Amino acid sequence: LSSLSGLTHESHKKDVEQVYLRCSEGSIEWMYPTGALIVNLRPNTSPASYKHLTVCIKPFKDSAGANIYLEKTGELKLLVRDGDRSPSKVYCFGYDQGGLFIEATPQQDISRKITGFQYELMSKGIASDLHTFSAPCRPCSDTEVLLAVCTSDFVIRGSIQDVTNEAEEQESIIHVGVNKLYRQKSKVFQLTGESGNWRGQIKTLLECGVKPGDGDFLFTGRMHFGEARLGCAPRFKDFQRMYKEAKDKGLNPCEIGPD
Repeated sequence: LSSLSGLTHESHKKDVEQVYLRCSEGSIEWMYPTGALIVNLRPNTSPASYKHLTVCIKPFKDSAGANIYLEKTGELKLLVRDGDRSPSKVYCFGYDQGGLFIEATPQQDISRKITGFQYELMSKGIASDLHTFSAPCRPCSDTEVLLAVCTSDFVIRGSIQDVTNEAEEQESIIHVGVNKLYRQKSKVFQLTGESGNWRGQIKTLLECGVKPGDGDFLFTGRMHFGEARLGCAPRFKDFQRMYKEAKDKGLNPCEIGPD
């Protein structure tokens, strides 16, 4: 978390400050924004790899007091307008498309304003898996499923216990009962209650129309801003068929026990 305050240079309201961030994910919080802020993302990787990176930002729900631009060689492209209220909206761009320029807007009152957002840097290949880049409701091909099993942040066999639709955020929360945990990058799926059952939540877009149903699925996906986002999710029996066919031909990209 990087925290700054415009009060430290209140007498120089046209000042432009620069911050340099080395982490691949984190957040910026600018209190009482005045002037402008240039955010330089400088991850601890080789500069040659920068062109393969995608940057995503997710404004805080109550972020206010500044416009956020994408800036390259002096040209500004508005990303987030001050006052926009789009819950959970994520803005992504290629690292080589420019940096972030945050400009405070004139304020008529002295009420507390905080401009802030979370950010993530990821490879363009991973970013293309996320709902912000791809068609989220399209069924995955056999090849895509088998690759997802090898590269996803979480891979589980489970059933849909319930689905909660959040109209305001245009998202659905899938409540999953886990029968087998193959992999998870973060502890999204955990043991709950005295019964010792594993549970967890996965988010997807409301437009996909996910509904509770019988049977097991193979859930795969990515972690995005601390949340599990749904990737490929075939019925488990279909995954078993795909996996067996690929293994018999020696074409499965990685080994996983499908049973």
